[in-house]
Amino acid sequence: MSLRRREFLELAAASAALSMVGFNSARAQSASDVIRIGIAASGPRTSDPNQTTQGGDNWATEQMYEQLVRPDDGTFATTPDQYIPTLATEWATSTDAKTWTFKLRQGVQFHKGYGEMTSDDVVFSFKRAIKDGTNTTILANIADVVAKGPYEVDIQLKTPDVNLLGTSIFCNNTSIVSKKAFDKIGAEKFATDAVGTGPYELTRFDNQWGVGMKRHEGYWDPKNKAKIASVECVYIADTTARTLALLSGDVDMIEAVRAPGWVDSMLQRDSTLKFDMTAPGSFNTLHVNLNRKPFDNLKVRQAIMYAVDRHAVADALKPMGGFMAGLQPDFFPAGFKTQDLPPELQYNYDPDKAKALLAEAGFPNGFDFDSNCSQREDYSSIMLIVQEQLRAVGMRMNLHIGDHTAYHADNHMDKNTLALHSASYPPIPTQLYFQQLSTKSEVKADGSGGINYSHYGVAMPGIDGLLDKALQSTDFKTYVDYCKQIELQVLRDLPLIGMSTLSFTVARNARVNLGYEVKSGYARWRFHRATKTA
Repeated sequence: MSLRRREFLELAAASAALSMVGFNSARAQSASDVIRIGIAASGPRTSDPNQTTQGGDNWATEQMYEQLVRPDDGTFATTPDQYIPTLATEWATSTDAKTWTFKLRQGVQFHKGYGEMTSDDVVFSFKRAIKDGTNTTILANIADVVAKGPYEVDIQLKTPDVNLLGTSIFCNNTSIVSKKAFDKIGAEKFATDAVGTGPYELTRFDNQWGVGMKRHEGYWDPKNKAKIASVECVYIADTTARTLALLSGDVDMIEAVRAPGWVDSMLQRDSTLKFDMTAPGSFNTLHVNLNRKPFDNLKVRQAIMYAVDRHAVADALKPMGGFMAGLQPDFFPAGFKTQDLPPELQYNYDPDKAKALLAEAGFPNGFDFDSNCSQREDYSSIMLIVQEQLRAVGMRMNLHIGDHTAYHADNHMDKNTLALHSASYPPIPTQLYFQQLSTKSEVKADGSGGINYSHYGVAMPGIDGLLDKALQSTDFKTYVDYCKQIELQVLRDLPLIGMSTLSFTVARNARVNLGYEVKSGYARWRFHRATKTA
């Protein structure tokens, strides 16, 4: 590993930050019985999976808690049959998809001697999530959760949901926690000392340092009992300090910087590093404000599609970037490959066609407009490419780049023209459609609305009818068929453009072997199968 002088000085300056999080030379080479991950945040907020609002906290909750079902490690389940029995051994749904019955695994032990998990804990966990959790909207369709004896639970829905396993079961908020522990220690203490069933249990919660865990010796699955004795999630907000911690061996892995060139830069510093990446990661979508002229003109929106080389956008973000022909990756339900779309909806890069469409729309010389962008690397990288490509065909975007938090606040008050949005979604297409395209999610000038920044469905007819039909479907195939119709309708109307996906990435010391390949999933994964060489 070699460092240029500037890089050395940057890393040396970060050593003071590392000393503040408790590293020293005696621990510089992380022992083989502990895995340490550097989290890109200043400190943990909670260890309660029902209360997490900071993505970094989910690395710890992923080790300590479990749900009734899960996909295989390192993957998203793209169809209901890909979920694996976890705290439930089997499940069935009624013909109307409104009642789901789960049979629970017997003998599952909670951490810290809190006894066996039963239906009381499952009912408690779900009802607490529905009432007091941080994701109550996703769970709003649950009418009731009813115990049918100690090892069986019914989940009753208001409307059908063929994707319940993905929308509400494999969900951080509905991780199963101990009712007995909550009742004993109270809500305030439970926030930093919650009790689950996962392969690791909490030993330390320090809002200045991080979260420590040890192997759960009473774990219900002997074949998947944690191989490494302990895990530490160490919070290091400073990017340079986090990088130094990995390069020096103070931590075994770190959350990556999702910016062009970052992976190559890290490999120049240490060519042995490994990079784990989820696909798709986050979805980068561009909202076209239909209330701003001339973007109410379909020909102008079509010109944008032909002017922007979306393959080039994805390539600029490689190896983290990925191409989207529509709003879903092609391996997700309702996703399309370009060649499978009707020719008129493929929108292959063609700046000459973009210029012709602008002329037909009444803008032979193009036009000027203002738009806002976040200074965060993933946002600004994409929008600067878009700016240059639009300028080449005559759409001159005056791009105002500013604070990330202020950018989102302005978007929520309908102050943008072309608004880039980044969000992570599971293989449940209707979640994106509801949040970014439905009339119920239309942005409001007073900030009270949602993230449908285009005003689609209000400024022009939208996809609400198709969305309702998809959500009312009682079988998965019908659901996917309606979602594909939505994809095609959006490609015809162009209120929202899929710009690229961007993988969640972790840089990892080669001495750590996760025990599986990270292919897709949320921005967190489990370490119970990991091994580590000295």
